[in-house]
Amino acid sequence: MIQLLYSVIFGEMVLILSMLFKTPLRKLVIVSLDRIKRGQGPVMVKTVGITVFVVLMSSVYSMVKIQQRTVEAGLLNPTDQVLMSKHMLEASLMGFMLFLSLMIDRLHHYIRELRLLRKTMEATKKQNRGIEDGKSINPAAEEIKTKNLGNEIATLKTKIKKLESDCETKAKEAKTAETEAEALKKQSEGFLLEYDRLLAENQDLRTQLQSIEQGLQSDGKKIM
Repeated sequence: MIQLLYSVIFGEMVLILSMLFKTPLRKLVIVSLDRIKRGQGPVMVKTVGITVFVVLMSSVYSMVKIQQRTVEAGLLNPTDQVLMSKHMLEASLMGFMLFLSLMIDRLHHYIRELRLLRKTMEATKKQNRGIEDGKSINPAAEEIKTKNLGNEIATLKTKIKKLESDCETKAKEAKTAETEAEALKKQSEGFLLEYDRLLAENQDLRTQLQSIEQGLQSDGKKIM
């Protein structure tokens, strides 16, 4: 399951990076997301998200149970330690995956709004040029229309600047998320090494116990 979560997270990161830069792949990704958000797509996405969230809560519940058992026993045994590390890693990865999914949804929404604003601005510019090129019978009305169009263009420019600022913020958040994913990957590698070490120690202890039991049995036979 951990490998699957890593695959999904890296796939989401690639998807976010493809949406941040203007490339042919970006258009394909936007079209694909538009199709996913139509029909039964949103229902399926919400179902998967709820399922992942339920599994996340299950991992958190398991960690709480292990913590309670540790408090009662007063000592964390190696098995509980490994299970705690595994549940913690899975919960972190699932939470990060849900966060990246939300990032993808918001980026797609902002990109669509930015495109609509640009189209509106281009149409307004064309209309403004047509008014400037044509001869108006009423100069006062033409001047009022020109002022209104200028105000509308200024408003649209402000909105575009705000959207560009939001996109830059999301890009920085995506970079931060990528750094966190790398840190989680290194942490998981450390957990795996610790798990291997604990398994080796467990095997050594079992071997020592078997040797002691055999020695006690042989001593018992000699006494008899």
